[in-house]
Amino acid sequence: MCVGVMGTALASPLYPLYQQAWGLKPSDITHLFVVYMFGALTSLLFLGRLTQRHGFLAILRTGLALMTAGVVLSALAWNVPVFMLARLMIGLASGMITTSASIGMVQARPGRDPRRTAALTTVAMTLGFGLGPLVGGLMAQWVPHPLVTAYVPTAAMGLLAVYALHQLRGLPTGGTRDDALPPGTWRGVIAQWMPRLTPPPRLRRRQFWLASMGAFSAFGMFSLYSSLAPSFMQEIVPWHGPAVSGLSIAMILFLSSAFQFMVRNWRTKRVALASGCALVLCNLLLMATTLTGATLTGATLVFGAAVIATAFGHGLANVAGMGVVAKLTTPEERGGLLSSYLIVGYLGTIVPILGMGWLSDHVGLNRGLLVFCGAMALLSAVVTALGMRTAEIPVPQQHL
Repeated sequence: MCVGVMGTALASPLYPLYQQAWGLKPSDITHLFVVYMFGALTSLLFLGRLTQRHGFLAILRTGLALMTAGVVLSALAWNVPVFMLARLMIGLASGMITTSASIGMVQARPGRDPRRTAALTTVAMTLGFGLGPLVGGLMAQWVPHPLVTAYVPTAAMGLLAVYALHQLRGLPTGGTRDDALPPGTWRGVIAQWMPRLTPPPRLRRRQFWLASMGAFSAFGMFSLYSSLAPSFMQEIVPWHGPAVSGLSIAMILFLSSAFQFMVRNWRTKRVALASGCALVLCNLLLMATTLTGATLTGATLVFGAAVIATAFGHGLANVAGMGVVAKLTTPEERGGLLSSYLIVGYLGTIVPILGMGWLSDHVGLNRGLLVFCGAMALLSAVVTALGMRTAEIPVPQQHL
């Protein structure tokens, strides 16, 4: 999982270089970022049942191979359409990897406390998201031909991971056949590919949707840093370059992993409420960073505090969401509800950031950032307030 998601945010510190090389606007950068998310959503909608049908290991191998191919194509891209195709491939692979690897973690650790398994899963995923922009940014800063060489380490690790998975033995990986329709008929073939998301239990819908909207807010904030942070950092902090922007994105994710590990034994409701408060705070701090841009030293300190608050909110939102999904399902049915949860979260990386790109073109980057952060702070505050009045889901008896 860690290596498989490295390619997802790898291009983030490179966007200013693409912007200069291809003459792109801020909205074009958000479109490049969102193409990846559309690929991930498509994967969750139309490929989510493949893990249940063919087993997690086969889908994880396929996803890693597709991810590696997308990284290689990114390095070879000579124009925007080719690069968008590469990002689409990476998005499709990301959905396959996160779903299959999450299910595999549960099957490899049967009978364990779902909170700890959820925390370990999100830590591995977050570390991979952070390593991509860190390695890519460092390579792009000091190695010639950055739009090519920055992808080499991740592609090499992807090839190694594909090989390693083919050597793996002894895990329960078998899928189950869907007998709802005869597989030999055209209706059966179509049905295998149509979306079939799992709804939450009727009595626990409130908890599921609050956890999902927490992920929506957290993913939206991370998307802001991943897509436009290299651009707005040039105006509000004194350090520039792919290494700096890559390090800031990676720092959010590394701190997020550390915070996830720290709260692995907390009650799920406590994690969710702390996450919501942190997401409100990080938006307010980012607004303060923009408003104090003329005072460079003050802006840098406030920006650092915003990064830490974003990492805390992002990490705890992941733990809370995965914990709710784990409590609501058995390992056999977890894939469908996990896909439903991730789809809501991924929408948070698409809808707000498209709005941010539109605002940047029409009112300027700084004013657009103020509107974006104000709206996201309000959303997080509402979700947190509702969460305080919502009962916590008890840990299933088999995990006590």
